[in-house]
Amino acid sequence: MAYTTINKGSSYFNTVLYTGNGSARTITGVGFQPDWVWVKDRTSANYHYLYDVVRGNNLNLFTNDASAEVNITTGQNGGGVGSQASDGFTIVAGVVNTNNVNTNTNLYASWNWLANGAGVSNTAGSITSTVSANTTAGFSIVKFTGNGTGGATIGHGLGKKPNVIIMKSYENGQQWASYWSALGATKNMRFNTTGAESTTSTRWNNTEPTSTLFTVGDDGEVNTSGDDQIAYCFAEVKGYSKFGSYTGNNANDGPFIYTGFKPAFILVKTTNTTQFWTLTDNKRDPFNMVTLGISPNSDNSESTFNTNRGNPNMDFVSNGFKIRTDNSGVNGTNSFIYMAFAENPFVTSTQIPTTAR
Repeated sequence: MAYTTINKGSSYFNTVLYTGNGSARTITGVGFQPDWVWVKDRTSANYHYLYDVVRGNNLNLFTNDASAEVNITTGQNGGGVGSQASDGFTIVAGVVNTNNVNTNTNLYASWNWLANGAGVSNTAGSITSTVSANTTAGFSIVKFTGNGTGGATIGHGLGKKPNVIIMKSYENGQQWASYWSALGATKNMRFNTTGAESTTSTRWNNTEPTSTLFTVGDDGEVNTSGDDQIAYCFAEVKGYSKFGSYTGNNANDGPFIYTGFKPAFILVKTTNTTQFWTLTDNKRDPFNMVTLGISPNSDNSESTFNTNRGNPNMDFVSNGFKIRTDNSGVNGTNSFIYMAFAENPFVTSTQIPTTAR
């Protein structure tokens, strides 16, 4: 049996960097037509802009803000991500300009995932959903309309239990909610805040997802009656993605976290105390030590090691990542959750080990 079904992670997830030029344009170089696009200004304090093909063109959400989706051609003076392109995505102007995601000479990062197009109807749950699912890569985008009833179920299309679900009521100002299998269905992490985990029965109804469904409670963040919801669902794929937890030691010689691949993207959050989320990737920091962090819960610009900006100090190695700091954002005496996507697996399907960088 092959070690992995994915020998090249960038076929399903890829980071693309670009420099703004102040005009409407198309960003290329992703390597596929991305179904979920996440863009952040690295140079200046500016929101994170999220586009997905299931909600549709010109409609953006913000990881650092609880507000409803915005049509960036009318509701955001500085524009945003407009649509997919065959090898990337378009940037469109708002009422005034494109400065939200394309200020002239500013540096930007985009993180891009491949799902399966605009989506199809899924009737597996008590609520019908629209699902764009890439079962090979373990990623689906799920849209549904809440019914306000605890215990409602929604089909996710992955064919196996998701490890992470990141969800937003995109019609109103509800907070982002997230489920992590490392914490279980009695816990919730708010994606747009620095808060610790909360114990709740109203988000996931104390019910673990299955290979076909996830369950929501009656809380407004996940199931307001009549409100449209979007969920980004991830299931672990050996050699390509890993979702788990680790315990920090508050030392510069921090823990090593085994993933089974050389990471291309890592997102970390402490679960039992208030701290920034920390996002790193292999394009902004192509060599070890990785020091450039961006915080999904903040509009802060990118910076090197700084406790208040969710920055790392870690090495990306051939089979995981090694923490090199006592920064409490990634290595206090606390528990942490993480999600990671691969540059390439430690062992490919032909059993040839890859090399560390």
